[in-house]
Amino acid sequence: MQRHRSIRLAARLTVLMVMAALVWPSAVRADEVRLKDVVTLQGVGPMPLMGYGLVVGLNKTGDRRQTLFSAQSLANMLARFGLVVPAEQMKVENVAAVLVTAELSPYQRTGARIDVVASSIGDARSLQGGTLLPTPLRGPDGEVVALAQGPLSIGGFGGGSGGSRVQVNHLTVGRVPNGAIVQSAPAPQAAVVDRVTFALREPDFVTAARVARVINTFLGADAAQALDAGSVLLNVPAEYRSAVPALMAQLEALPIETDVAARVVINERTGTVVVGGNVRLGPAAVAHGNLSVRITTRYDVSQPAPFSGGQTVVVPETDVEVRESSARLVTLSEGTTLDEVAGALNMLGASPRDIIAIMQALKAAGALKADLVIL
Repeated sequence: MQRHRSIRLAARLTVLMVMAALVWPSAVRADEVRLKDVVTLQGVGPMPLMGYGLVVGLNKTGDRRQTLFSAQSLANMLARFGLVVPAEQMKVENVAAVLVTAELSPYQRTGARIDVVASSIGDARSLQGGTLLPTPLRGPDGEVVALAQGPLSIGGFGGGSGGSRVQVNHLTVGRVPNGAIVQSAPAPQAAVVDRVTFALREPDFVTAARVARVINTFLGADAAQALDAGSVLLNVPAEYRSAVPALMAQLEALPIETDVAARVVINERTGTVVVGGNVRLGPAAVAHGNLSVRITTRYDVSQPAPFSGGQTVVVPETDVEVRESSARLVTLSEGTTLDEVAGALNMLGASPRDIIAIMQALKAAGALKADLVIL
């Protein structure tokens, strides 16, 4: 009896594995990504929301008297509770005026919760420990879409006294996770759809053609076609026109091999250099050396003899030292890959600042076969 049960269990597991292999696409390889990570539905995007509110409960780090609108907002709020106080006579340091922003997904409905960000618009020093009062968030049409409130999380801290102050991270912007409740969501789209357009996150003709080819292979028909580098049109099969979400669930997991342009990104402010995997170099020779000039000033004191009537004189002495490090000449052959470029720059002992200068010189010489993006 036990043996028959084991056989039946094994048979059921085999059937489930075969069904899963038929329903779901094959596993994504290391050099591939899912379709959902490459494209989005054209015409379907998040809605930006914004509102004006007050943060209370601060420890004397809120807006000061020169920020008039925060005091006026507090006076208006107190008037609703029957407490009338002239705004010009208020002196409150535990309140800060903020702008509250959020994004509403097109698929979120009434009652859903979304994250909000509160940013100080006055002269508050910190929003640490503050609580956002109920704030209506409006869409582009001015209608109230969500209501936000809750304690702020700023991801840092600060403090000090007597002229000394310590601060970690940015203290005038806070976040309220799940702090807004959707009050009025946009109406859902039509139930029957015969065409769907995919918009590529990174427009590229090669990637668009591959997306169309993979979809056609999965559906077994010429249903998809690349319109341009940024969009792919899909004619929804008749059996899926009333069940587009089921079709999207299957297409989103399809593996796509993307193609990106060769690019080198440089951030001179932080000294960051990112070299893409498709970057190639033409034949070139690179030599890089550092020239440093060091100027040192010493102050010697000339002290006269006792009772001589002389004066004490401070005599500065300046030493100038010029030092140039030896440069090594490294030859880069045509078609050099990213690994070879990294190895050559390491041989030169180049720092990030040196790499920035070398990359710019290679681009000027026509040897860098990539787009140079400077942030």
